[in-house]
Amino acid sequence: MSTKVLTVHVPLLLAQKVDQMATRLERSRGWIMKQALSAWIDQEEERSRMTREALAEVDAGQVIDHQAVQAWADSLSTDQPLPTPR
Repeated sequence: MSTKVLTVHVPLLLAQKVDQMATRLERSRGWIMKQALSAWIDQEEERSRMTREALAEVDAGQVIDHQAVQAWADSLSTDQPLPTPR
């Protein structure tokens, strides 16, 4: 697998935490950084996918009325909360 070196400046406290984690897991600092970066990219890709999906639902008119959501939210602190609006 081809690789590329990336250089980044991070706050000292964060660098220390990475080093501590590497020691605790008996892994290299690079391995920790690859895991963290991969997890962040996966999270951001999922967030982007969900945003595109939500926007498509809005475009298709698949929305819940604000007043229904507000009534549901207000009911959550009562003895008889309303069912989740759909």
